[in-house]
Amino acid sequence: MYRSRRLAFASPRRARARLERLEHAERPVGFYDWRFFFRIACLYRTLTVCTLSSPQSHASPRHAEISIQISSERPRRALAPTGRMDFGCVRSVASASSSSSARSSSARDRYARWRVREGAGGARVEFASSIDRSIDMEAFYVVTFCALACACATMELRKKRMSGKAANLPANFLAFRNNYLVVYALMMAGDWLQGPYVYALYKHYGYSTGDIGKLFIAGFGASMIFGTIVGSLADRYGRKRAALTYVATYIASCITKHWSDYGVLMLGRFFGGIATSLLFTAFESWLVSEHFARNYDSDWLNGTFAKAIFIGNGLVSIIAGLLANYLVTDMGLGPVAPFDAAATFLAIGGAIIASTWTENKGAATENASLEASFRAASNAIFNDKKVLYLGAMQSLFEAAMYSFVFLWTPALSPNEEIIPHGMIFATMMVACMIGSSIAGQLLAEKDLRPEKYMQYVFLASAASLSLPIFVNMLPFPQTAGNSITLEGQIIMLGFLVFEGLVGIFWPSMMKMRATYVPEEIRSTVMNCFRIPLNLFVCIVLYNVALFPLSAMFAMCTLFLIGAAYLQRQLEIITAVPQQTQSIP
Repeated sequence: MYRSRRLAFASPRRARARLERLEHAERPVGFYDWRFFFRIACLYRTLTVCTLSSPQSHASPRHAEISIQISSERPRRALAPTGRMDFGCVRSVASASSSSSARSSSARDRYARWRVREGAGGARVEFASSIDRSIDMEAFYVVTFCALACACATMELRKKRMSGKAANLPANFLAFRNNYLVVYALMMAGDWLQGPYVYALYKHYGYSTGDIGKLFIAGFGASMIFGTIVGSLADRYGRKRAALTYVATYIASCITKHWSDYGVLMLGRFFGGIATSLLFTAFESWLVSEHFARNYDSDWLNGTFAKAIFIGNGLVSIIAGLLANYLVTDMGLGPVAPFDAAATFLAIGGAIIASTWTENKGAATENASLEASFRAASNAIFNDKKVLYLGAMQSLFEAAMYSFVFLWTPALSPNEEIIPHGMIFATMMVACMIGSSIAGQLLAEKDLRPEKYMQYVFLASAASLSLPIFVNMLPFPQTAGNSITLEGQIIMLGFLVFEGLVGIFWPSMMKMRATYVPEEIRSTVMNCFRIPLNLFVCIVLYNVALFPLSAMFAMCTLFLIGAAYLQRQLEIITAVPQQTQSIP
């Protein structure tokens, strides 16, 4: 036994020499069989990391979900070499070829095939994959991310170098803008830190997929029902108080994650739904009102919107994802740690709001009742076509965007291929940052109105989300493996285009809302825009298993085409006065 153990730490050449002397020796055949140590010795100096872990040790919650699903749905069943492995009931053994040709091959080829045999449950599972192909797929992710990151950095540097406008901005406005950007970044960090581990935490507590779906539906339902109420209260009692209410409710939602009781978790989802409505309405309403109250130039507001999306929805999301993964995986603090970190960031942001922000309210709703606020918002939406079209466009685009959040994983891994979700998510966020940078340049052009170019943004978004439908119709070769396929790469590039267009959408939509939505009922109207969105998301979550992926993407495509049509109508309405003035 001692001599066999020494083989595991010897070089491959010495291992073969020793094994030749031991080949004919009489020794029991069992766990310490010489073939096992020969394989380990051959791999010892060529492998730096060689781990097939249990589902709980996967860095990505989706990886663990796939492993658990395979383990539970396919017990004692032989799998073809499709890149899928039952991690729950088998032990892994590294296998090297015994022939002389295989021995003379490279170390990477010797590690290119795994054999998993005779598991604890008696199952016989074979897993075969090509390391060359895996490395190529990994290179695809890395190259894509680096290319987009370099493009983003180049655009930002070029924009700062060519536009010397920042030096001409007054110091008081720069202090005001930087204060808002810091607060907005902290608030978005509190939101982004929670996203990757909400599902994983519920799974950790042992709840089924159906129970988890009900929790998600409760969050969107709370946002739909209570969002309009808190929006009206924000207009009535002040946007600063609404921002502090967001901090309090989201911290309360984070605290509930320490309990595994289903009722407490449901209460946390209600708090989270209310907080989400405040996040996307109260802060923007406070910024717009405070900006004009201080008599700043309206063109400066465009740059603030673009920077807020670039930092909050791009840079902060990437850093938050890395921090959450570090807390859970590297530090081993468990899936609750990101929620505690989110509460910390929210508390810091709340302290800055309480100490530096001034209060502003809706001009005509300080003494108005909730019923009067809702009536005023309803009249503004249905009596002003500009507000109606704007709200419909926002609902349609965000419905497609939130559906995309649920659809991109199965679209890129239709056969449950293991894909690096963290890397893909980071790449998408970099694409969103590029889009927000482009939006800043578009909004800086005084002759180019968002009512004009947003039509093409919606049409391009529809084309990018329709790509999976057409790609699946093409006769791509069916390859088995554990990495993304060629059609998956094409679809991913389309998804990156969509994320870039999302980066253009947010600042442009903020600009149009600041132009057309009445100031006195801004928060109420903006939350009314979110009612059809939350209703649609609840319906999709409840019936997501009933529709194929192609039908879901087709529905998103139709939504975006409808948004482009409404944007065209908005351009016609807003361009009429200018055309009449130009007529002699």
